[in-house]
Amino acid sequence: MGPPGAGKGTHAAHLAGRLGVPVVSTGDIFRAQVAAGTDLGRTAQRYLDAGEYVPDEVTNAMVRERLAADDCGAGFLLDGYPRTLDQVAVLDDIRGVDAVVVLRVDQEALVRRLLRRAETERRSDDTEDVIRRRLQVYADQTVPLISVYDDRGLLREIDGNGEIHEVRHRVLHVAGVLVPAESAGAPTPAE
Repeated sequence: MGPPGAGKGTHAAHLAGRLGVPVVSTGDIFRAQVAAGTDLGRTAQRYLDAGEYVPDEVTNAMVRERLAADDCGAGFLLDGYPRTLDQVAVLDDIRGVDAVVVLRVDQEALVRRLLRRAETERRSDDTEDVIRRRLQVYADQTVPLISVYDDRGLLREIDGNGEIHEVRHRVLHVAGVLVPAESAGAPTPAE
């Protein structure tokens, strides 16, 4: 978990590779639907362009279907889900989680990251107004989930400020998947 631009996708992919489990990313699912021109994609695009969350009933159905896939049988890493209290309840019904990692990043750093991403990836959902709206939606709807998972003893908070390799090291450390060279701070060949 973390606000838009915190690096969830970047670090989820790396961690999932280390754990040997798939990443289930609602953002990737939405973008694939948009690219395919499906009804779901058109619906999702309207919400994404406005900086709003796609409605829970749509998101929950997609995640429920994805987590039922064979490759999720041994585990999975969620990216961008759950984002609302309703989604927490649905996830509890589908399957429990072992831990919740939250990336904490300074808001102005997030805005700068997302504006850079908008330039390189040409994403319509990354204008400054939409970015600031998405950050507010995150604060209003997703931040309350942090206390839910903290109360359950599942929360792991990570400082998401800094260079990618620094944050990656923190994520791997919290996840307990560092190898000895990484523990000493030495970059790995994959980095």
